[in-house]
Amino acid sequence: MVLLNYGKVAQYATIIPFIMSRTIKIYSTPTCPYCQMVKSFLKDRGIDYVDFDVSTDAAAAEEMVQKTGQMGVPVIDIDGETVVGFDQERIEGLLGN
Repeated sequence: MVLLNYGKVAQYATIIPFIMSRTIKIYSTPTCPYCQMVKSFLKDRGIDYVDFDVSTDAAAAEEMVQKTGQMGVPVIDIDGETVVGFDQERIEGLLGN
């Protein structure tokens, strides 16, 4: 994966270690289009995440409900901060972009 280009070396040199140390969890279902959008958004930026399919993982579903108080997906957990739905602006803010 190439993350540096000549115009943004200093910017990426600061952001890369910060992003690499992040823990990102996505609570999703296979049929949720917004879940797929979140995963594509992160993948396109080279950001790793752990995906929990709450339609088959009861423990993950319970954890998601405990965090948010609701059953809607996607739920994105970025170092303990939760985002419900694909809120790109909030996700970018939590990632430091």
